[in-house]
Amino acid sequence: MTASIPPLPATFDDAPLTLVRRRRPVALAGLLLVAFGVLPWLAGDYWLNAILIPFLVLSLAGLGLNLLTGYAGQTSVGAAGFMAVGAFASYGLLLRVPALPLPLALLGGGLIAGLVGLLFGIPSSRIKGFYLMVTTLAAQFFLEWVFAKFPWFYNYASSGTISAPRLELFGHSLASPAGRYLLTLGCVVLLTWVALNLVRSQVGRNWMAIRDMDTAAAVIGIPVDRYKRLAFLVSSFYLGIAGALWTFAYLGTASASSFDINRSFQILFIIIIGGMGSIAGNFIGAAFISLLPILLNHAGQWLFAGHIDPGQLQNLQKILFGALIVWFLIKEPEGLVRLIRNLFDQARVWPLRF
Repeated sequence: MTASIPPLPATFDDAPLTLVRRRRPVALAGLLLVAFGVLPWLAGDYWLNAILIPFLVLSLAGLGLNLLTGYAGQTSVGAAGFMAVGAFASYGLLLRVPALPLPLALLGGGLIAGLVGLLFGIPSSRIKGFYLMVTTLAAQFFLEWVFAKFPWFYNYASSGTISAPRLELFGHSLASPAGRYLLTLGCVVLLTWVALNLVRSQVGRNWMAIRDMDTAAAVIGIPVDRYKRLAFLVSSFYLGIAGALWTFAYLGTASASSFDINRSFQILFIIIIGGMGSIAGNFIGAAFISLLPILLNHAGQWLFAGHIDPGQLQNLQKILFGALIVWFLIKEPEGLVRLIRNLFDQARVWPLRF
């Protein structure tokens, strides 16, 4: 009787790759353990309020836009407008239905934003590319005008702003920085898990087929128009929840100008820099967008403190920030996630390259 021999990897390179894939769930579990169990108690208020919370919210907003643009191939520059819908809708639900739990208010704000996104996604069945981008740009300006024009949306406040309601979950206050961080982190982890399963499902495969060539997708029987509108619905749902968290957990107060065109471009840059069509790219791009200016600010103060006017120092930081973005896009147009993967691949075979 011959002993059974375990199958070998298809190539030599498959062995370490298989080992990395087996270790990935362990690394992810460790990361979540640190994020939920360590950071809320060790990180100071500055780290929670100024760094971690905006990073998580921007990652979620990038994820929402990436589902539409990176996976479904529908160009949009109106992300901040749908964030505003989610913020004002969640505020209105909590204001007018005081007994409504916070999770249901966030869910309701996301659903309302999704329906608005579905409405503005109807033209995607007739136009695409630059013309669709102009349509979403019109949505951005229209939604911003609506929330600034009609006082009902901000409860007739003289300041024209909405304020974060009392944040509570199952009777526990979330007003502290750690509480708001855990609320944001929980929403981001849950919605990221949903997005991972969504893009691996038949819906995600249909989106990617439409992105690659919508004519070929229609030929093989995919209802292109339906899935395009579905992409707008899901993307706006994510952006709506991100807008509510941006207001409630980060800013505290917000107005229509808090979700202007600059915010839309910021979210678009996140997915371009991080990598379109990648879940991890949203977090990498958000880290680049939110953390690099802080690092440049501290570096500039350390190098030029007292020698350069603060206004000129800020302009130099913007120039350097823009130059780094251009350099990264030239170096790796598929985003930082692709650049990091290439570095890992080179490190994995490094001893055999010489």
